[in-house]
Amino acid sequence: MSEKVTVLVAGSWGTALASVLADNGLQVTVWARSEEQVAEMNQQHTNTKYLPDAVLSTQITATSDLAAAMDGTKAVVIVAPSKAMRQVCSDLKPYYHPDMLCIHATKGFETKTLKRMSTVISEELGCLESDVVVLSGPSHAEEVVKRLPTTVVVASHNAKAAAAAQSLFMNEDYFRVYTNLDLVGVELAGALKNIIALGAGMVDGLGFGDNAKAALLTRGLAEMVRVGSEMGANPLTFSGLAGIGDLMVTASSQHSRNWRAGYMLGQGKSLDEVMASMNMVVEGIRTTEAARDISLKYNVQMPIAEQLYHVLFEQSDPRTAVETLMGRNPKNEMEVMKLETWQQWHS
Repeated sequence: MSEKVTVLVAGSWGTALASVLADNGLQVTVWARSEEQVAEMNQQHTNTKYLPDAVLSTQITATSDLAAAMDGTKAVVIVAPSKAMRQVCSDLKPYYHPDMLCIHATKGFETKTLKRMSTVISEELGCLESDVVVLSGPSHAEEVVKRLPTTVVVASHNAKAAAAAQSLFMNEDYFRVYTNLDLVGVELAGALKNIIALGAGMVDGLGFGDNAKAALLTRGLAEMVRVGSEMGANPLTFSGLAGIGDLMVTASSQHSRNWRAGYMLGQGKSLDEVMASMNMVVEGIRTTEAARDISLKYNVQMPIAEQLYHVLFEQSDPRTAVETLMGRNPKNEMEVMKLETWQQWHS
């Protein structure tokens, strides 16, 4: 009998990752709260709310019974929205034991505490944060479920755990997986790039052209590196799949919820109107709120995140936000982070 892996929850990305695992010959159980969604996945082998064009493997079984979902599982893959992560892990705790491989694929912060997802998971499950694995990188669920070539990274402070996650997900036909020991950097890159993707969509919605978008992405990456280095990440991680790679795909595709939300904002829609038109979580909105508090906590300048905060939560005009960024005092391009931090990572 094939090994069992459990995926929580049945959103678009969770379903796409379940599809990869099923293609790798694993017995996959997906947990969802909705009985209607469970019935559809088991009987029709579809998940039309999140991936309307996808036909799922019969190797995937769905259930709303968390005890049954976790029974006999080798690994748990948690893909809950950031705002629901603590509650999902609290529900999971009675069925989790330390021998299980714990992987998450959520890109965001817990807004009130500013904690990364691996910290939230370790607090709720009682496991070591160093044993948690994060899966991230440039990967639209809509393309993964169609088996289009995709490359991601799995990161953990525990090299054995990262290698085990790599082995679970690696598919030579279409899903290539690299490992990385910089858990902090990969988590931060995955979360922070959503802010820049929102900004990129806004620039496109305003019709400001390729020059403006290229500038925003470049300076946005510098902003990500600056705050990441202050929070203990390796700056080089941001030049990899979780950083530049994910930023490119999220900021340039209509598959991206963050880009679409930003585009609508640029066209003059309010945040309430944007959210009403989306049927899935837009992590960049919550991350922008968290990033503003992070910039204050760590005394790091995040001008793009700051202006997006004003647009999202203070009803500032998007054009005014761009004009403010353009009118900032002259800077040296290489003022990315403290010199001693850069030297530390290159020593």
